[in-house]
Amino acid sequence: MRQNVSSGSPWEDVVGYSRAVRVGQVIHVAGTTATVNGQVIGEGDAPEQTRVILAIIERALRDAGATLGDVVRTRLYVTDISRWEEIGRVHGEVFGAVRPAATMVQVAALIDPRHLVEIEAEAVVD
Repeated sequence: MRQNVSSGSPWEDVVGYSRAVRVGQVIHVAGTTATVNGQVIGEGDAPEQTRVILAIIERALRDAGATLGDVVRTRLYVTDISRWEEIGRVHGEVFGAVRPAATMVQVAALIDPRHLVEIEAEAVVD
């Protein structure tokens, strides 16, 4: 059984994706940026963008029947890897006890030049 979770973003229909997809016990959360109601939050502030992103991911997981504690993997895409520690610290604040497998890589650009961070997550519910 498949459950698609929408965040209400107009881009979901245009691009043809879901914020999250649950199939059985596995939930995949799409690449998520700090965009709320079409506005980029935390412009120039990578830690703030990371906090906003993780809150959006948490809502998507909740809508799919999971919690941040169910996350087994995250992927962080950043536009400036020299900021890895400040971004990583926020990730650690949220996932410190959970300790999912995580990857952080620098990318040339994200969809909006104001985006500094994009995060994907995968969760498994018991």
